[in-house]
Amino acid sequence: MGKVEVFENKRPVLGINSLGRIGKLTLWHHVARKYFQEIVVNLGRDVGNGIPAIAQIIEKDATYGSIHKFLYGINSKRIIEIVDEKKGKLLIDGIPVTVLREKRNPAEIGWRDHAVDLVIEATGKFQDPTIAADDKGGSIKGHLASGAKAVINSSAFKIKNKALSTPDDAVTLIYGINHTAFDYKKHKVLSAASCTTTGLAHMIKPLLNNAATSKILTASMSTVHAVTNSQSILDKTPKAGEKDLRKNRSTLNNIILTSTNAAAALIQVIPEVKDIGFMADSIRVPTNTESLIVLNLTFQTRAGADGKKEPVTTKVLNDLYQKAADNDPEHLLIFSTEQNVSTDLIGTDAAIVIEGQFNHTRTAHIDVDVAGIPNVPEELLKAVPEGSMKVPVVHAKVFGWYDNEYGSYTNRMGDLAVYVHKSMA
Repeated sequence: MGKVEVFENKRPVLGINSLGRIGKLTLWHHVARKYFQEIVVNLGRDVGNGIPAIAQIIEKDATYGSIHKFLYGINSKRIIEIVDEKKGKLLIDGIPVTVLREKRNPAEIGWRDHAVDLVIEATGKFQDPTIAADDKGGSIKGHLASGAKAVINSSAFKIKNKALSTPDDAVTLIYGINHTAFDYKKHKVLSAASCTTTGLAHMIKPLLNNAATSKILTASMSTVHAVTNSQSILDKTPKAGEKDLRKNRSTLNNIILTSTNAAAALIQVIPEVKDIGFMADSIRVPTNTESLIVLNLTFQTRAGADGKKEPVTTKVLNDLYQKAADNDPEHLLIFSTEQNVSTDLIGTDAAIVIEGQFNHTRTAHIDVDVAGIPNVPEELLKAVPEGSMKVPVVHAKVFGWYDNEYGSYTNRMGDLAVYVHKSMA
C-alpha cells in the first residue's frame, strides 16, 4: 500500500489492545497505511487452536470481506503468513505483527518489552482516565505503566465517580476537528470520542464556521445506527443492575431506541456547542455497519415580508457543505448529490458524507412572549405591542452518512494515531 514513513531513525511500533471490531479494523488500517513498521496486538488469552485461528480471524470479515481483497481487489492473493506459531509472530502484507496472549490487565502487558510507544485501547473496558494505573481491576493508565508513552481510547471516556472531572493528562481529540490541541508534554491518555461524535463534529463544524449559520438556537440529533457487539443477537435476561432492557432484545428483527453520549462528547471537542443545549439519541437498526445522522437545527433569520430574504435556505446549507468539501484537502467531509442507500457507502473513507438531496429547511414565524423573557428592559416591553412579537425562525434538517466501523471512525482514529506519534518525537 502506502510508502513507509521515517520516524527519526526509530522503528515506529504500535500496540493494539483487543481484536474486537475496532481493534481488528485498526490493525487492517495500519497494515495498509504502513506508517508503523511493526504492530503488537494483545489478546490476553488463547484463541481457538492458536495462531492459525487468530490469523483467520484477522483475515476474514463478514462486513468487508477478506483483508487482501479489501485492500487489493478481487484477484489479490492472501497476505498473511505465520512466521512463528509459538511466539505469535505473523507477517501481514510485509508488516511484522506479534500477538500476545498472556495478560489482560493493561499494566501487566509489557509494552516496554516490545518497544511500543503508542497503544490503541480497544477493549471497551478501560474507559475511566481517573483510575490509577495499578488498580487491580485494570485501568487505561496501566498501558503507561506497562511502557507506552501515550494511549488512545477507541471510545469516549466514562468517569464512574461523578464527583471527579477529566484529569489534566487526559483529552478528547477528533482528527480534523481539534487534533492539533494534542500536547505530548501534557497529554498521555487520549480519547478518540466515538463514531457518532466523529461524524457529528464534522457536520457541525462547517455550520459554526459560517456567519449565516453560526448562531444556532437549538439542535438535536438522532443517529440511525447499525448494531454493535454491546447488543444481543437474540433476547436474553439482563444482568443485575442493567437499566436499558432494550439492549438485551434481539438485534436481528428489532428497531431499538437507546441513548448516545455523542452530545456530551461533542462539547469536549467543540466547546461552543455547550451554549446550544444539544440533545442526542440513538435508533439501532438490524444492519452491520453504515449509520445515518439526522441533525435538526433552528436558526433565527431575517426573513422579509416576501419570504425571499432569509439567509438560511436549503441552497445555502448545501452550498456551505459543498464549499467545505471542496476546501478539504483530506476529504474528511464529502458532499453527495446522489440518491444513496446505506450499503452504497460502506467503507467510504470520510468522517461524514452529507446527503445533499435530502437536506431541507422551512421558515416559520413564532410568537415570542417578550414579557416572559428575564431581564428585558422596560422600554422594550413598552415598545412591543401586546407584549409579544413574531420572530422568523428557520428549521433545518441535515443528513449525514458515516461508516461507524472502518470508513469513518477507524480511519480517523488511524489519522489521529499517526499525528500523535509524530508529535511524540
